[in-house]
Amino acid sequence: MAKEPFGVTDPSIRVNTESYRRFAFLSDISPASFGNFYEFRTYFLKPGGLTPTLASWQNALAPINEYTSHLVLNMYALDGPPRITHIWGFSSLEERGRLRARYYAEALWPPKDAPAQIATAKTMICLPEPYSPLR
Repeated sequence: MAKEPFGVTDPSIRVNTESYRRFAFLSDISPASFGNFYEFRTYFLKPGGLTPTLASWQNALAPINEYTSHLVLNMYALDGPPRITHIWGFSSLEERGRLRARYYAEALWPPKDAPAQIATAKTMICLPEPYSPLR
């Protein structure tokens, strides 16, 4: 209901909201510096895909701490189609690419059985605006 949600005053900027809940097995978000590149990735899941996806993620996180230390948040939708969205922060796109390539090559990522639950996916690489708390 705010006149200027999140401090956005530019009428050309559109603000959309959706309802999500953080994966219960993840720590609360703590202040951190992740860099200036953020990846927002949403996986639209097949019907019934949320439970196996959550289990896959929970089992996958511990062995790949260097990679998952870049995870800002992972959450599942409470409304609309079944989906998860995660936000990753990196100092550069090169860092993102290097880490992803390494963990894919070592077969440590993506979480086992999770890709089988995905119907479609979308990814956005974002740069925080000056007013963003992600800066």
